[in-house]
Amino acid sequence: MAANRRRTAAHPGQRRALTAGATALLAVVSVQAYGSASGAAAASTLTVAKDGSGQHTTVQAAVNAIPSGNTARVIVSIKPGTYRETVKIPATKQNVTLQGSGSSRKDTVIVYDNASGTRKPDGSGTYGTSGSATVAAEANGFQARNLTISNDFDEAAHQDMSARQAVALRTAADKVFLDSVIVTGDQDTLLLDTASKATLGRVYMTNSYVIGNVDFIFGRASAVIDSCVITLKKRWDGSSAGYIAAPSTAADRKGFLINNSTVNGDVSAASFYLGRPWHAGGDASLDPMATFRDTTLSAAVKSAPWTDMSGFSWKDDRFAEYRNAGPGAGSASSDRPHLSDSQATAQETADWLAGWTPSAS
Repeated sequence: MAANRRRTAAHPGQRRALTAGATALLAVVSVQAYGSASGAAAASTLTVAKDGSGQHTTVQAAVNAIPSGNTARVIVSIKPGTYRETVKIPATKQNVTLQGSGSSRKDTVIVYDNASGTRKPDGSGTYGTSGSATVAAEANGFQARNLTISNDFDEAAHQDMSARQAVALRTAADKVFLDSVIVTGDQDTLLLDTASKATLGRVYMTNSYVIGNVDFIFGRASAVIDSCVITLKKRWDGSSAGYIAAPSTAADRKGFLINNSTVNGDVSAASFYLGRPWHAGGDASLDPMATFRDTTLSAAVKSAPWTDMSGFSWKDDRFAEYRNAGPGAGSASSDRPHLSDSQATAQETADWLAGWTPSAS
């Protein structure tokens, strides 16, 4: 994007039957990692530990060990520590879970500092916004729990760089489940995307924290952020100004639903917008959508909480509130649309998930 613009216990999944083809596929990896190749297997577990006490010392090495074409649940259990690396789960490796094994989601941290304008080591150009992600999950069924995913790019030290967007987590998949995680950065922290404009990408995030300042929840996915804390962060120069959501929703899709959550942060009063419409690439056919409902809003939220972006008016798209509370909440007006009770019945979690029930298995 342009610069202006609770705890679920770790456990293996349910046992499931494998086809002969899947059994043969799993047989190419170690029995220690995937169990026997006799025909039935529990959700497999690969252990990552920096000290060498696991099967792998980096998260990406564990992902690389999963065979291409995998569809069975694989849990990458990550022991406490800070893992400074980028991680990519390609579309060919479905149902991968990244799970911290510590007692807290703060114990296991995956962090890197690429930004949109960071030059690639091979000299082939810059990463771009989506390419800057510390963790990129492109496979359906991706899950993350009990860990922190961070992009600690230092904006103050790189004022010579014009493209300073820096993604912590990018998802471009369907049936993504994020549970008890911290996703933290500055601009463009959490990119909830889809594999293509025409592809459905459902995301359910719960019992988690998202931290940032500019458009830090953005993308075209149909995403529910439920029972979470959205923490507003000051800009690199200490100023308080920003935007929470920047949906880029296709006209026939659901956008972002922020439900039963809290917006807080150590920033100035009336300094943040709830969101603005991101028409990616200037695509006028998009119909960005965001609803904040049953959520506590701090005094940091502006009284007119939506704003335009790149020449597109928010009033032409789908932005609304319902039954919010707190000092940042306000009554309905032309600058602050509220859903009616009847409209709200069609904007609940089940409407976004469309028959999918998120599960740890």
